[in-house]
Order: sequence, then C-alpha cells, then structure tokens
Amino acid sequence: MLNFSAHEYPYPSQRQSVFARRGMVAASQPLAAQAGLQVMQKGGNAIDAAIATAAALTVVEPTGCGIGGDAFALVWCKGKLHGLNANGHAPAALSIEAVRAAGHEHMPMYGWTPVTVPGCPSAWAELSRRFGKLPFAELLQPAISLARDGFPLSPVVAHQWQLACNEFTANRDPIMDTWFETFLIDGRVPRAGELFRNPAQARTLEELAATECESLYRGALAGRLDAHSRATGGYLRADDLAGFRAQWVEPISINYRGYDVWEIPPSGQGLVALMTLRILEGFDFDHRDSQQTWHRQLEAMKLAYSDGLHYITDPAHMRVAVGDLLSDGYSAQRRELITNQAQAPDPGDPHASGTVYLATADAEGNMVSFIQSNYHGFGSGVVLPDSGLALQNRGQEFSLDPTHSNCLAPGKKTFHTIIPGFLTKDGDAVGPFGVMGGYMQPQGHVQMVMNLVDFGLNPQAALDAPRWQWLGGMKIGIEQGASKHLAAALARRGHDISIAYDSTEFGRGQIIVRDPVSGVLCGGTEPRADSTIAAW
Repeated sequence: MLNFSAHEYPYPSQRQSVFARRGMVAASQPLAAQAGLQVMQKGGNAIDAAIATAAALTVVEPTGCGIGGDAFALVWCKGKLHGLNANGHAPAALSIEAVRAAGHEHMPMYGWTPVTVPGCPSAWAELSRRFGKLPFAELLQPAISLARDGFPLSPVVAHQWQLACNEFTANRDPIMDTWFETFLIDGRVPRAGELFRNPAQARTLEELAATECESLYRGALAGRLDAHSRATGGYLRADDLAGFRAQWVEPISINYRGYDVWEIPPSGQGLVALMTLRILEGFDFDHRDSQQTWHRQLEAMKLAYSDGLHYITDPAHMRVAVGDLLSDGYSAQRRELITNQAQAPDPGDPHASGTVYLATADAEGNMVSFIQSNYHGFGSGVVLPDSGLALQNRGQEFSLDPTHSNCLAPGKKTFHTIIPGFLTKDGDAVGPFGVMGGYMQPQGHVQMVMNLVDFGLNPQAALDAPRWQWLGGMKIGIEQGASKHLAAALARRGHDISIAYDSTEFGRGQIIVRDPVSGVLCGGTEPRADSTIAAW
C-alpha cells in the first residue's frame, strides 16, 4: 500500500481525499460521475460504471470527448490487468497524395481531412461484452436522459465551449454549419449553469444502446455517415467503419521503485511516461519541489518525448521495439546526457551501443482506468446532421513526410495522445490514474507516479501539486502555484520559463487507490476541472 497521510495537504486545495468501500467513480464532471455510481448501485460493477460515465461525458463534456472520438482502457479484473485499444484508423481513401492534392502542406486541424474512424462506442460495447454485469442498454440510459432532458453546464466546460466556438468561428467552413446548429443556443454559447439539451444526441445514444453500438459500424448510423461524407467531400466510408473493432492488447510496464507502472502500448504515448521513469529511477530525489528534482524531471521528459515523437506510431509500422526503448542500457545512455544545465533534446538510437479521463472501482476489486477524446476540443467541426455526433480530428497527428515513422497511410493508426495509467505492487492492484490533456498526458503521468511513490503524497495532494510542462525545445511552462524561487533557479539552469495562469493547460487527472487489506478506496480528483468523486 502507498504510504501517505490523509491529513497532509502541502499545496493549496479546496478538496480532501475521498474514502469509500463499496464503489467509487472519479470523473471530470459531477453529473457523469453520478451516472456511473447510479449504475453501480443498480448492481453494475466498475466496468459498467466506467461505460455509463464515459457515455454521460460525451453529453455533459462534449468539449473533450464524443461519440465520434477514440478511447483506451486498462481494466483490473480477477487479479489481472487487461488493455483495450479503441484507436480508429485513417480512411482507406485518405493518403498523402490525396491531402496534398487538396492543397495542404500539413494535416489540417478541421474539416473532413483529419477525421479518423470513431473508436469510442466500440470500446464501450467491447468492455460490456467481456466484463459487464448489466445489460448494455441500461448503461447508456443516464447519458440518454441527460441529453434529452438537459443538464446545466459546469463552469470549466462552459469556458472550454466558448474557446471552441471562437476557434471554429475563426476557421469557419460550410462543413461546420451543423456544429453551430447543434451546440449553440440562439446562435451563442451556453453559459455556466444554463440548461443545454441535445435531443439529437439522445436519439443517437438510443440507437447505440439498442444495437450495442453496431449501428455506428455496420448499421444505420454507418450508412448515414457514409452518405454525409460522400455528399460533402469527406473520405470516410461505410467500409472503413465496418472493418473496425476495438482490440484487446497486452499492457506494457516497468517496475519503478517497487511499483509496476502500466500503460497501453503504442500507438499510444504511454511509452513516453515509462521511458521517462526509467531514466529517473537512476537518481535519488529528496524533495518534490527542489530545483534539482524539477530539472531532472524536465530533462528526462524531454529526452523521452523526443524519442516518442520520433518512433511511436501504429505498432504495425514501428521501426523500434518497445523493449529496446525501455532497456537498461538505453535508459542509462539517455540518463548520462542529463547535466546541471538545460539542453535541447534530440531522439536517440536504441540500436546503438491532449480529452476526458475517468477512474472507477467497486467492492469486488474491479478497477478501470478509462480515457476518451475528440483530440482537439469538439474535434474536427464535422457533425453528422440530426445526430449530435461530432467527429474527432485525430488524423491531424499524421505527418505528410513519407520518411517519418508516423506518416499518413490508408488504414493506418496515428500516434495517439490519450493514455490511461495503472499502478500495481507485488501482483496486487494499487489503482488507476490518469491525466488528460494532449501532450501533457505522459508528463502528468510521471508527476503523478512520483508524487505518490517518491514523495508520499495522498491522491488528492498528488493532483493539487503545481505542475511543469515541457513545451518543446527549451520552453517550459510552470503553473503559477510553483514558487518564484524555483522558477528563477530553473531559468538559471537554462530553461526558458513561462509562468502559466490558465491551469487547464496542465492536464486534468483522477486517481483511485485501494488498500489491499481492507479494500477501502481512496480517491483524488482534479482541482483544475469541474471534477468530483461519487462514492458509495
């Protein structure tokens, strides 16, 4: 069991760690967390609760996820950890040549071009088939009610809604007209506390509930998407949808100071977090907020990320084995590059000598680490008319350089930012953790693991602590809660420091840990979001 005090909160916090025995759901939006707990109290398990919460989040937090997005999960059940990859691939008609012929030098952010096959509903259905207790249709009922009857917007979501509207307005294209019709009220963004209804999404969720999501891939919804894509210049086709199913995968892990840290394998970027921790395990850390600690964390992250961005892609196209990147020799080689001064990172050669996250747990010992995302805000701006179904823009991650590991190819899966995390110790589950937010995610994972393992913080304090973020090159972002003395010390080491006053850029996480003896659950929830923990 992690060793922490439930009474020590060294960072400014408006929250306490939450304890419960029978069940717990930690999510970034209170109504979604309550939806998961409601399902658990009706006889569902942690997997059912995760599905219900995830579906509800597509309604109440469409600024970060949607039916048209992707998902990944780590599921602890009956003493074993299982990984699920629901990462959609590029349409068969989408190629480097097609994108360049359309006049693009880089993959665009909006419109049909960056749209990849939605993976999220397939994840819900697959999780239910393998591990669920309740009928699938029951799991989507809370989300359907929220969409049909309406829900009051929470403050952070309302803020992000406005930012998305500003972005879409600045880049408006006729294909986005349905987004403006679907997600605005009388031509404006809904305000915090204002009731928002999405009856079209309610009908789509009812269709998914009745067909166990088959309609989106091999049914009526697939046909509607195909027709809309053909009519408006898109690349997505019914065959692309019919060929997709979420895949069960073996999670990857390292042992960090006696704890096994688990991530989803590529094309997810969880490998970056593991590479960073492998580098850092060769150092001793005496205090979380010392300049030496932050400097080494940043330098290790930069080295690991440069490798990740260079090598990670669809596993069928990976040019380097995961084991090589995590090997003792390569980790030591990268560690030796860290000096007392900041350096610009370059990828090494191991062959040489941004989303919503949720966590659930139940009294049976089941635990789920689940994450789903549209990639960038509401996604591509493309919405299937009369459906409430916004399509992701994950394909923007593809490179148009044919020599790059992550170059675009028909049917290929791109480098993926969303990653669930999980901790175990000596074969027992410690619990799920995650931090959503694009390229902040592996950086958040490293900080969460070290806060829990190295520095003995309780789950809530581990989330409250000020965060750092590598922004590329020598640029480092630090939250305003960090001391000026620390920021100045890092600047003297050569880091290009900027103090951030918008904490939403530093990720939004959740943590649940379980006492292996008593079974008591302890949860922390993100102060940078509208998060809450629903406990039983």
